[in-house]
Amino acid sequence: MRFLPTDEQRDFARSLDAMLTAADTPAVVRAWAAGDRGPGLAVWERLGAAGVFGLAASEAYEGMGPLPVELAHVFVELGRHAVPGPLVETVAATVLLAELAERGEPGPAKRLLPSLVEGRTVATLVLDEVSPYALDPDAAGAVLVVTGEELRLAAGHGALRISADPVRRLGRPAPGGELLAAGPAVAAAADRARAWALLATAGQSLGVGRALLDRTVAYARQRTQFGTPIGAFQAVKHRLADTLIALEFAAPLLFGAAVTFESGDLAAAKVTAGEAARTAAATALQLHGAVGYTEELDLSLWLRKARPLRDAWGTPAWCRARVLDATRDGLG
Repeated sequence: MRFLPTDEQRDFARSLDAMLTAADTPAVVRAWAAGDRGPGLAVWERLGAAGVFGLAASEAYEGMGPLPVELAHVFVELGRHAVPGPLVETVAATVLLAELAERGEPGPAKRLLPSLVEGRTVATLVLDEVSPYALDPDAAGAVLVVTGEELRLAAGHGALRISADPVRRLGRPAPGGELLAAGPAVAAAADRARAWALLATAGQSLGVGRALLDRTVAYARQRTQFGTPIGAFQAVKHRLADTLIALEFAAPLLFGAAVTFESGDLAAAKVTAGEAARTAAATALQLHGAVGYTEELDLSLWLRKARPLRDAWGTPAWCRARVLDATRDGLG
């Protein structure tokens, strides 16, 4: 099978690229890291108006989906522009609420989904089997917590911690909170939400890796040594080529997983994209030299994302175990 994006998918990605370029996302990211959420929330509302969050919800809740392939394209662009905030978590929360409605629990969806889909409310989601921490709970209008077979709306959060990426602030949701739903449907909906989170995180990782490679190639063309651009040196060419191959190998796994939406395919896409982004970060740091470590260089905004995204929603070890399980099931 030869899989290529449609004209509509390409146009949607281009429109997002143009919108985010005009928004000056590096400045937005720096403001978010400093605690100023205003510019980031303005971008968030524009993403909602463009239909980004509606890709994970059905028309019954003002969405246009579920459209996982389109969502994968979107998250590549979001990663490429380093857009801050709990983007993956909001999509996962949207899927969780929509899935609950499909399973006979429409109350939480009717209450929360319209504002999430339109970008008027930011959500973050905690699944107890993934991590006890919520991403950016101080910026979220809805902090959803799944514990076993219970879904609660947390009343607040504890002290915030900064991860390897200063843009990603983590906090433990306050215990208790309003019970929104309970029963086996919650656990099933949480599994579905995690699957979408794997896909979105893989797309975001791929976008981060592509941005790092693009910036490193541009730098290698400009930086000279012994009167020659460093990009002309064979060792530099090989390092950049290896990074490109890793990213190009991850892309078809990402979009293939969006088509099949099988557990093993999603895990394979997540681990491959995460490792490719890590490779791109290592290459960027090495070829930029000492300047790559500086806060002032915009490169740092992408460098610090690669590692947290690699582990978010499923560590490489967890993903590889899922791939192995899927392979065994297929052989069985």
